[in-house]
Amino acid sequence: MQPRKIIIDTDPGQDDAVAILLALASPEDIEVLGLTCVAGNVPLPLTTRNARIVSELAGRPDMAIYAGCDRPLGRDLVTAEHVHGKTGLDGPTLPEPTMPLQDGHAVDFIIDELRKHPAGSVTLCPLGPLTNIATALQKAPDIAERIAEIVLMGGGYFEGGNITPTAEFNIYVDPEAADIVFKCGAPIVVMPLDVTHKALVTKPRNDAFRALGTTAGVAVAQMTDFFERFDKEKYGSTGAPLHDPCVTAYLIQPDLFTGRHINVEIETSSELTMGMTVADWWRVTDRAPNATFMGDIDADGFFALLTERLARL
Repeated sequence: MQPRKIIIDTDPGQDDAVAILLALASPEDIEVLGLTCVAGNVPLPLTTRNARIVSELAGRPDMAIYAGCDRPLGRDLVTAEHVHGKTGLDGPTLPEPTMPLQDGHAVDFIIDELRKHPAGSVTLCPLGPLTNIATALQKAPDIAERIAEIVLMGGGYFEGGNITPTAEFNIYVDPEAADIVFKCGAPIVVMPLDVTHKALVTKPRNDAFRALGTTAGVAVAQMTDFFERFDKEKYGSTGAPLHDPCVTAYLIQPDLFTGRHINVEIETSSELTMGMTVADWWRVTDRAPNATFMGDIDADGFFALLTERLARL
């Protein structure tokens, strides 16, 4: 099997950082063509900085990193410093990046890569708001049929929301972009809060990261130490959910996850439920299925994979 070609669209974020590290530690499974950055957890200047920090932490200063959209399609940017800290990567003390950003815009890179490679050979992996992906689809509608798959972290159904009662942060930040992506016709796999809230970094799991003794392992432990304070207080859980690495883990070991191929639509008009992922889990409508919406995860298998791969860095 050839490694799967992917573009990671990201707004790092501690959990984004772990997802990127897992991808870069798995070259036999994943070939990362580039990282495209979007405003989300923190503003764009910080997400581009953080993507470069993480690439250097993984020993990949050669990674192509592009700056993308600095605001949602039609609304003001909402950020999440209250979760991720003022830098988005609060926790570890990591050196400022020295690698450059690439010239050009992330959206153009996405379009060019999808056109350059054979149709059906490039997977898009959005870990943040879907602004870059939607903008690419609007600018170049021909790319939709060239996408192998869109595997994204976003949404929630049975778990409700984490930024409003009904909306998950990534979808809420740019619901219009999410609506475009979910209607684009490409195969979509969704890692919602229903799955990611079962991927909890408990103390033994975080101790295993720290025990790796590597710069990357210790940094991940420090990231999740910081990250978990907010979620443990909010949810009363035994640890913080590691949202975004579920995307990368699915690419490597899809049998860790189970879900259903159903219809998922995005609420864009109601202020009460703005950004809700309306998932027809019980198939009570006649709306055509457009996404595989995951519902469960083998959490022990997930953390075993993550720890084994992080040990390589």
